[in-house]
Amino acid sequence: MAEEKQLKRINKFLSEVGYCSRRKADQLIDEGRVTINGEVPEMGTKISEDDEVRVNGELISAKKEKNVYLAFNKPIGIVCTTDTRVEKDNIIDYINYPKRIFPIGRLDKPSEGLILLTDDGDIVNKILRARNNHEKEYLVSVDKPINNDFLNKMSNGVPILDTVTRKCKVSKVGSHEFRIILTQGLNRQIRRMCEYLSYEVTKLKRIRIMNIELDLPLGKYRELTAEEFKNLNELIGNSSKTEEASQLSTENKKENQNTKRPRVKRKK
Repeated sequence: MAEEKQLKRINKFLSEVGYCSRRKADQLIDEGRVTINGEVPEMGTKISEDDEVRVNGELISAKKEKNVYLAFNKPIGIVCTTDTRVEKDNIIDYINYPKRIFPIGRLDKPSEGLILLTDDGDIVNKILRARNNHEKEYLVSVDKPINNDFLNKMSNGVPILDTVTRKCKVSKVGSHEFRIILTQGLNRQIRRMCEYLSYEVTKLKRIRIMNIELDLPLGKYRELTAEEFKNLNELIGNSSKTEEASQLSTENKKENQNTKRPRVKRKK
């Protein structure tokens, strides 16, 4: 039997070889589409380098090539999904990259602008963790003039989807246009925030993700530069350490709450 240090969870393996993210891997396992040596595994099963892993019957080999990291200027109408069978206007077919890649997060079909794609499943989880406060910047046009009340309410939090959005940076660019920097990614967040305040978004463009800025023609992609990737990893590393400290603090609080203090009997 292989030593414990040589084993890794099946979802981590599929992520590292660039097949999909860990979350997607868990979904595939749950749907029975993954096999290890011909058997459907349980969630959390660990494998060694000697095991044969298949997804939908396709043999998955360990990764030997360098990972791919792309910046893409998504046009309106393209859907950020890897399901090429269901969605004909999907981002994968549009880019037509020679290797298997998948988007990091999403950008709504009626929106345009920067989105990152990769074959590195591990980096996806690190970037998308909302608690890590990773900035995403947008230029937004709306259907009527922007006033100070709108800017204040947008920046201080708007009640949508059974929560209140985090405080964010909002600044006026033109009479009908504003800039907004978010650190969370709720479903159609900016559109819902504007709708709550009786505004309708007429154009939404993402211009930055963390340290990566949009500098591409519409519909074009490029690889991240070495400097961009280095800075991106530094940001991810710092936020991951912060998250680990936060998790440890939460666990300690729970332990303290679960520890019953001895009752002191008071004298009558």
